[in-house]
Amino acid sequence: MTEEDLKSLFENENIPLPDENAKKMALNLAVAEFEKNKKNAQSHQGNGFWARLIGKQPNQRSEQMSFSQKKVIYGGLATACVALLAYTTISSPTLNSSVGPSEEGKAASLSTASLDAVVNSTTESDMRPEEMVVADASSEMKKVKSEMIAPARKYALAEKEIAPVENRAMGGAAPQMMADRAIAVPAAPAPAMVVGAVNGLVMSSEPQIYQSQQQEFGSDKFRSVEENAIKSVKAEPVSTFSIDVDTASYSFARSSLDGGVLPQKDSIRVEEMVNYFDYDYPLPKNKEQPFSTNVVMKPSPWGEGKQLMTIGIKGYDIPKTQMPNSNLVFLLDVSGSMNEPNKLPLLKQSITMLLNTLKPTDTISIVVYAGAAGTVLPPTKVTEKVAILNALNNLQAGGSTAGAEGIRQAYQLAEQNYDKNAVNRVILGTDGDFNVGITNEEELKGFVEREKDKGIFLSVLGFGRGNYNDEMMQVLAQNGNGVAAYIDSLNEARKVLIEEATKTLFPIAKDVKIQVEFNPATVAEYRLVGYETRALKTEDFNNDKVDAGDIGAGSEVTAIYEVTPIGGPVSVDPKRYAAPTQSGGPQSSELAFVKVRYKLPNENTSKLLTTPVLADTGSKNAALKSETDWAVAVASFAQMLKGGQYTGSMTYDDVIALANASKGADPFGYRSEFITLVYKAKTAASLQPQPNGSGVIIEPTPAPVYPYPVPMNR
Repeated sequence: MTEEDLKSLFENENIPLPDENAKKMALNLAVAEFEKNKKNAQSHQGNGFWARLIGKQPNQRSEQMSFSQKKVIYGGLATACVALLAYTTISSPTLNSSVGPSEEGKAASLSTASLDAVVNSTTESDMRPEEMVVADASSEMKKVKSEMIAPARKYALAEKEIAPVENRAMGGAAPQMMADRAIAVPAAPAPAMVVGAVNGLVMSSEPQIYQSQQQEFGSDKFRSVEENAIKSVKAEPVSTFSIDVDTASYSFARSSLDGGVLPQKDSIRVEEMVNYFDYDYPLPKNKEQPFSTNVVMKPSPWGEGKQLMTIGIKGYDIPKTQMPNSNLVFLLDVSGSMNEPNKLPLLKQSITMLLNTLKPTDTISIVVYAGAAGTVLPPTKVTEKVAILNALNNLQAGGSTAGAEGIRQAYQLAEQNYDKNAVNRVILGTDGDFNVGITNEEELKGFVEREKDKGIFLSVLGFGRGNYNDEMMQVLAQNGNGVAAYIDSLNEARKVLIEEATKTLFPIAKDVKIQVEFNPATVAEYRLVGYETRALKTEDFNNDKVDAGDIGAGSEVTAIYEVTPIGGPVSVDPKRYAAPTQSGGPQSSELAFVKVRYKLPNENTSKLLTTPVLADTGSKNAALKSETDWAVAVASFAQMLKGGQYTGSMTYDDVIALANASKGADPFGYRSEFITLVYKAKTAASLQPQPNGSGVIIEPTPAPVYPYPVPMNR
């Protein structure tokens, strides 16, 4: 197409006038430019493009102040108009949403009447005093219109210039797909600067980026589970559950609160919030009895006249010199949903950090899955670090998610390289979005259960927001004798894979179950705080065929019961015709009897530990009391995030006070971070605003709109 053809199209096209939002945006940009340059009118503004717009060359800086001030005003208005022209070009309903070769003339046809509209459609009644100063330059704007035609034309055709660059950056994605992604904009006008190229630069689209981030909140998948109810001891004196050392719920909640939004209620699992932290419980004496059981009774802050019974388990820690070898198979999701900075790139960084801490005799394998699954790194010793890093760094995201096929191949690879004296573990890194192959939870559950019986365990690392499938990840980890963690930052990756590597990788006990029998002579009611997804039948406790949780080396597990002693304020009225409570006998002073059943990693027969609980058990141990106070503070916060059904009149400020009083040693700052999260929860929005206007809108702090283009990283 010749220059004359473009000129003809340009003059004949009827471009709609800008709406009020666009007009206000232009004025705001102009005022911002004016205010910025008023402080230093002598300075050279912008780059070469902006200098040409205001008619100033570097050797003209010594002109008189009055002339410089005029140029500043004209330059500010010119800047605003260029942004407005580009915005109008893209957002106009008369233009197609994509610019193809046959549409480039139409997209480039910007009528010069639109430039007059920028000035003439604004009245003095619409302006603040400083805006009127800018409007006084309207006559001068007509002089610079001709200079703006060529840049505006480049603006309209920007996507054609950008698409090849993005195509190369995305590893050869389809040009049409790249064009669709590059110029997609909201249907409704928004105060945003459009993405486009001007003299090799890219304009920032901060509000659009901000909106895409908002869409990540609230669309993740969690299993809805009702909180444990208050139980009458006479009706149900026995409570049984499997232990849980997962931490995904805490880091997911932190990710939400860091974004200024309260986490989804179903994402909160109280036991995972509590067990995120280390506790200074007494260490067990030897690995034959791999953990100690510590019980503390104390008054409940959630209800007057009630007591809290805190059960703390501390696992035996393996010295680094005695750690067994590791046969690790990384099963990595490289589907299209992982193509975000906080997903696949963060996953690769996390594995690289872990690689630096493994022993030379450890073995690494990598299996990936997207539309199909395959091995990208056969079993390789850690000493061949270059080969491992090359395989890792060459991974790119794209395609659908055939997760089940990847799991099969990963287990097959782990079995081929199985070492009975080593830790054999598959580590799945994903956002949990399985949409190809086996997606049925029960079928996947059965598969990983059978594999764990062969001595190969499964742990899950979750990444990202938007399509995070927490429910699927919980099923896999719980039935694969592994842990589920959510990695929201490099610091969390360091905590899970380096600082707590022994807890994550090296089990010291498996199928750990807890059963508490309450004494109806001394306790009227009880409620287990959390562990809803870990409940077991009473008869499951003694059945070694029933799966339960696992404890890694050095792990701590905490469980909390709220109990109501006889004579206290009960929630359920006593039965009129119930048999009278027996009293007397050697057990009449006990509140409860705690039993813990476990298996050693290479054994299939369980062992039993028991602990009687009295009214003053553990209350005289100041260190234990302080540690369990911290656990109560975290449990209080978690329950409040779920709605606070059982926390009475307790407030966020009460949680902060209790946490500060029991923070103790905090070498890594995790407890201080928790207190900060409670402060954030006090002001967090209950629902993130939606870009399409649906849902309950709670406006966040407005995203900044920058008047200058941002250089494009090529």
